[in-house]
Amino acid sequence: MKIDNALSAFLALSQETRLKVFKILIEYGVTGTAAGTISDRLGIPHNTLSFHLSHLTEAGLISSRKQGRSMIYSANCSAIEELIDYLKENCCILEEGCDTDCKTQAKSKNKKEKNHEDFRC
Repeated sequence: MKIDNALSAFLALSQETRLKVFKILIEYGVTGTAAGTISDRLGIPHNTLSFHLSHLTEAGLISSRKQGRSMIYSANCSAIEELIDYLKENCCILEEGCDTDCKTQAKSKNKKEKNHEDFRC
């Protein structure tokens, strides 16, 4: 992941409503849910939600698809996994003998084996 992509993701998630929307979408997994469901759960108007959904979409954190007359939104699991990897990529780079969880993740990444046991989407 490039730093610009990470900054865009963090910028999108640094606003309270967008973070809440993203957390709701994580609950629904790859199936996703309709915008109306999100709006009802958060108690916000549809036009306000639309504004926040567009920011999350631009950051690549969510995607949408048309289903009948509804728009279904879902979390982009690969994008959040890449963001987590980005945060962990320098783990223990300067400390020999480091034995932390992020070190294990960094080794897996180097072997091209993604193992995100602590994150399920």
